[in-house]
Amino acid sequence: MYLVFLGAPGAGKGTQAAIVADNLGFMHIASGDLFRSAMGKGTELGLKAKEYMAKGELVPDEITINMVLERISAPDCQKGIILDGFPRNMEQAQALDKALEVRGEAIDKAVYIKVGEEELIRRLGGRWVCRKCQAPYHITSSPPRVTGVCDKCGGELYQRPDDIPETIKNRLKVYFEQTAPLINHYSSADKLLEVAGEGSTTEVSQRIISAIDKSST
Repeated sequence: MYLVFLGAPGAGKGTQAAIVADNLGFMHIASGDLFRSAMGKGTELGLKAKEYMAKGELVPDEITINMVLERISAPDCQKGIILDGFPRNMEQAQALDKALEVRGEAIDKAVYIKVGEEELIRRLGGRWVCRKCQAPYHITSSPPRVTGVCDKCGGELYQRPDDIPETIKNRLKVYFEQTAPLINHYSSADKLLEVAGEGSTTEVSQRIISAIDKSST
């Protein structure tokens, strides 16, 4: 089974993809990890990607898709995969569909973890990071023992520019503009599974697994 996980920044997409993949015995393939692995192994595609990244340019979709195809052909992906972070837009989704079609394959379902904008801003806006060791904290879900001080190394905690409310609103605006057509794409193909993403991590993962189980029966 080939699954795509969709979700705005702060929706918990990466966390849920890892939990669900482990629960179902699927392979979790995050686009960032894919690049790092290919470059680390020095594969032909990895070296091509490295050239673009070294120039500060985006890696062309063709290279990314070929990396995905290469990775899902591995023996550890036979039971199923969860793609996390790719496709990000319609162009990538259509290109991936065509590439899989050539192999007689297709994305089975796209899981959309839906979280309201206010909750996304609360989650993202509450993130703080240690300047020294980069340990992450959250003012409500995982606060430090002493305000502004890292539990691990005593370093100063700060908020990244990306996590300031005004920046968050702009990130979300861009995300929804790019992703709305993607959601419609999978919905029109009767492949979209929309799951409420608010609640505990366990509650959300149980909802996702239940939706996947129901869709495959």
